[in-house]
Amino acid sequence: MTNLKISLMAPFPKIPKWIITAFFITALIGFIDASFLTIEHYRGVVPPCSIISGCEKVTTSDYSKVFGIPLALFGAVYYFALLVLIIAYFDLKNAIILKIAALITPIGLLASIYFVYLQLIVLKAICLYCMISAAASIILVVLGMIILRAAKRDA
Repeated sequence: MTNLKISLMAPFPKIPKWIITAFFITALIGFIDASFLTIEHYRGVVPPCSIISGCEKVTTSDYSKVFGIPLALFGAVYYFALLVLIIAYFDLKNAIILKIAALITPIGLLASIYFVYLQLIVLKAICLYCMISAAASIILVVLGMIILRAAKRDA
C-alpha cells in the first residue's frame, strides 16, 4: 500500500496532450456506445446490426444482465467515471487524478475479455457495439500504460 501511495504522489511527467486527449476521446466513445446499448435495452429495442449479425442474440441473452441490470449500464458507468476523472484532471491539473484513471483501466479490459469470450465461445455470436466497447477498453489500457510508464520514468 505504501508503494502505491508513493507512486500516486510522485511528480508527474510531461505527457503529450494528444495522449490525454486520445484517452478522453476513447472513453467518450465507450460511454456513447454503452449508453446507446443501455437506452436500447430499457426501450426494449434490439440495436441494429448492419455490418455483422448477432447483436440480437448477444443483447437478449441471459448473459446480458446481472440482477436484471444490463451489462451495458455497468459499462456506461465505467466510461463515465473515466470521463469525470479526465475532466477533473484537466480542471485541477492534479496528476493523481490522471494516474487513478489510468490505474482503473484494467477493470474494463478484464470485463471486455470475459464478454468477448461469452460472445465468441458461449453464444457464438458477435455484437458490433460490444466489440466497439472491447476495442475502447484495449485502447484505454494501452494509453493508461503509457501514462503510468511516463509517470514511473520521471519519478
